[in-house]
Amino acid sequence: MTVLVVGSVNLDLTVRAGRIPAPGETVLGQDAVTSPGGKGANQAVAAALAGAPVALTGAVGQDAFREDALRGLQAAGVNLSGLHTLAAPTGLALITVNDEGENAITVASGANAHLRPHHLPGTLHGVTHVLLQQELPPEVTLAAAQRAHAAGAHVLLNAAPTRATAPALLALVHHLIVNEHELAALQPGETEPAARALLTRGPQAVTVTLGGRGSLTVTAQETLPLAAHPIQVVDTTGAGDTFCGVLAARLAQGDPLPTALHAAGVAGALTCTRPGAQNAMPTWGQVQAQFTRP
Repeated sequence: MTVLVVGSVNLDLTVRAGRIPAPGETVLGQDAVTSPGGKGANQAVAAALAGAPVALTGAVGQDAFREDALRGLQAAGVNLSGLHTLAAPTGLALITVNDEGENAITVASGANAHLRPHHLPGTLHGVTHVLLQQELPPEVTLAAAQRAHAAGAHVLLNAAPTRATAPALLALVHHLIVNEHELAALQPGETEPAARALLTRGPQAVTVTLGGRGSLTVTAQETLPLAAHPIQVVDTTGAGDTFCGVLAARLAQGDPLPTALHAAGVAGALTCTRPGAQNAMPTWGQVQAQFTRP
């Protein structure tokens, strides 16, 4: 039932401002806040909070950002035996959040960009689900999917941020999770037909997150639309990562797909009600209090 997350670890530097600056524009914002982040770390924390045993393979530097970047993972009880300290700065994400809660993010990958396939665990004993993203070097993500597939583990890929996704990687993915922009980069067209077209390239399920409109999941057998959980948006940072982590955790815990998706949708929405990423993620008890199992 263990979830292995192979992904990035960053420190987030967040500034709230009236609007996100246009190119060449300077906008005055509020005080900067630092918090742990990185898509891999975020998803690992979300999965651990949702009740699954979670391990992380990733990299940080030996610098002043390291301890703050790891704080959320340690607090959530994520197994960090697969964490590597490399001769590079810890990853840093520069985030601007506007008055509507939307964000713009620039990532300096640092140590994440120096992770290599040989840093991956040699065995996947006890791992049932492997959760991947696209902030690490593509060869690392592909190697992780290959090892997971060979070990019989369920492979989930959050194809974010948008970058070229190798056909060989898609062919190894059991569950693909994308937003509308990432879907368009992989398969242009209307949402449901495009998602269904991706099923022919390897995934057994494709979930498209739709922000305030919820999500849509397709498999060969069914279509599962999910309405957005009603909330007052404060900050959308980390919402997609929460969705992915909770989905992986609940599938690993044996929930059927509709129930796992519903839990992920509620958790992602609740993350938007507080500023930040990992520090805004709900506990499993808070998620359970907000929904009735379908």
